[in-house]
Amino acid sequence: MSGGPRIRVAYLVNQYPKISHTFIRREILALEEQGVEVTRIAIRGHETGSVEASDAEELAKTRYLLQASPLEIVAACLWALVRAPVLFLKALISALRLGRRSDGGVAKHAAYFVEACLLRKWLAESDLRHVHAHFGTNAASVVMFCRWLGGPSYSFTVHGPDEFDRPLRLALREKVQAAAFVCVISSFCRSQLYRWTRLADWPKIQVVRCALEPSYFEAQVGEITDRPKLLCVGRLSEEKGQFLIVRAARILADRGVPVELVLAGDGPLRGEIDGEIKRLGLEETVRVTGWIDNQRVRTLLLESRALVVASFAEGLPVVIMEAFAMNRPVISTWIAGIPELVKNDLSGWLIPPGDVVRLADAMQMALTARPSQLAEMGERGRKLAGEMHNASLEAARLEELLAGALAGAETVLERTASAEPISQGGM
Repeated sequence: MSGGPRIRVAYLVNQYPKISHTFIRREILALEEQGVEVTRIAIRGHETGSVEASDAEELAKTRYLLQASPLEIVAACLWALVRAPVLFLKALISALRLGRRSDGGVAKHAAYFVEACLLRKWLAESDLRHVHAHFGTNAASVVMFCRWLGGPSYSFTVHGPDEFDRPLRLALREKVQAAAFVCVISSFCRSQLYRWTRLADWPKIQVVRCALEPSYFEAQVGEITDRPKLLCVGRLSEEKGQFLIVRAARILADRGVPVELVLAGDGPLRGEIDGEIKRLGLEETVRVTGWIDNQRVRTLLLESRALVVASFAEGLPVVIMEAFAMNRPVISTWIAGIPELVKNDLSGWLIPPGDVVRLADAMQMALTARPSQLAEMGERGRKLAGEMHNASLEAARLEELLAGALAGAETVLERTASAEPISQGGM
């Protein structure tokens, strides 16, 4: 961190810590290594059954809006009303108007407004003058309403794909317009946000990538196994495409290609995937682990020839970066920000989403390639991931944006956000 006053900011996340969002923890810790003081606030509590020791440490550092007492919440709303009655009424009316066109409706937006009142008071008590949120969903709504109440400037990170499935209902245009700046995790993500925002707001949309600690790229990775083992890591859900991976394993078995497939994760489709494995007679071929900690993911990557990602919708999966850091090539679908990191036939194989035969072909190439060939591909991925997804470098970029927001620097932000609620017309 460069000389000057210490940067102090708050982070607001819907749920923190969370097993599948370790990249947020990494970002916060990397900022703190840069000298930034980060106050952690979440809307709701952590997931039960969290297995990361570092998550337990973060839990102790986090304050939760929904754990406040009813008396504290009412007092915060009255405090916001008395402090700035005109802003309070304008913000409330604008919040409810947004709620009318949202998925959650007016009731949820009223709840977000109440949470914003509490957040506004907490930030004022701590003299925090900027708050950063992750995802363009409810946390971004809360920080925007807090700003409309006269609170500090805010920024948020957009990941996709959820935000781009319902941009109007999430009021992305309004959220970007009122923000000091907006981070996106890939160039593809930036292009999608451009679609739903004013041209005047494009300069404030900046790429700050999800990243790994430099130690990931310094670890000893070992030789690639001769075993025909492939790994998929992710939540078991429709958009992740594990059903196709299981069916591709059946195609390989029919071709006489030996394969061991590990599906690491859990989720709403666990029962259906277990049933599909049984239906296809793959009980000895495919194993589902359930949720596992990050160290176990790394161990499984080292035991595997390649990572398989068959998603239909993504931002840019952090597990791809982790696979490359372990010197393992990646099979993935040609969607979203993935081609920015995975290079076809160089560091892995990119296939059309939803094409189970092409998926099986790519898996067969990974299973039949020489270990030395896979190592060369993994090394190319490792080099690019180390350049593009280094936590220290990305934290320095984010620190620069936060400093600009706090200083109101036109050279960094182009323009500052207005504290007034934005007109709902013209959408």
